[in-house]
Amino acid sequence: MGVRFAGWGVGLGHRVVTNNDLSQTLDTSDEWISERTGIRARRIGGSASELGTTAGRAALVDAGLVGADIDHLVLSTTTGDRVIPGTAPLIAGELGIPGGAMDINAACSGFMYGLAVARGLIATGANRVLLVGAENLSRWTDWNDRATAVLFGDGAGAVVLEASDDDAVKSLNLGADGSLADLIYAEHGGFIHMDGREVFRRAVRIVVESAERALTEAGVTISDISLVLAHQANQRILFAVADRLGVDHGKVEVCLDSYGNTSSASIPLAVDQARRAGRLQSGDLVLMTGFGAGMTWASAVVRWS
Repeated sequence: MGVRFAGWGVGLGHRVVTNNDLSQTLDTSDEWISERTGIRARRIGGSASELGTTAGRAALVDAGLVGADIDHLVLSTTTGDRVIPGTAPLIAGELGIPGGAMDINAACSGFMYGLAVARGLIATGANRVLLVGAENLSRWTDWNDRATAVLFGDGAGAVVLEASDDDAVKSLNLGADGSLADLIYAEHGGFIHMDGREVFRRAVRIVVESAERALTEAGVTISDISLVLAHQANQRILFAVADRLGVDHGKVEVCLDSYGNTSSASIPLAVDQARRAGRLQSGDLVLMTGFGAGMTWASAVVRWS
């Protein structure tokens, strides 16, 4: 039993914060930020539960469903509303989902890890799973730290996964290396810390290796891929990965210019942008790939329908 993507939705922070806005309080500029990251603005505001509920409700509407039609909710987040309880039950309650609800934390790879969990639930009997990636990163950002304050935004993305005889997910590669945990971390009640230079170096290599494994497992080559939907951390990372894989930059969806790094939400936000722009056509093979704190990584080859 495989899965199909039945409906997508997003939720965004209510306030747009531009690079020029940040330059009023930080020693930075629009040119400095955009040149190094590709980010020009980010959306700020809303808790993980609020943003996730908005995205989940939109995905249900897109699929022509209501909460009672969903068997389970899987939420990927690093920024849940509270330590206890999980945030997934809050979202499920708001949406009227009667089944199981769980949080998972694989940082920026979390949406892809959630895809693996959702497929497993469907393989063992569920008919529909709502997968949500939601982040309230602004709460964990030191707005006086130029190195991190320019990077992060708040947002959520969601997809309804349905059981299907024809599996849209042709391969899925996951991995983690806990020896690299100190490259990106936040303590309870603290701010996000990151070794940006080392993250860049490791991320490019890890994403390329994971993507190549996913391509091999799916029995395809990079030339068969119509679009790359990658975690939106830094435009230079996106294009460095594309260069090593042999992908034209025009095949890489870029939405971080408007949203910043939204962690678990970034891949579904990229999907939403590509859908609205008509860059996803039925039958297309797409590569979804990303990395995150842990370090974690994940890639999948997906047949769009």
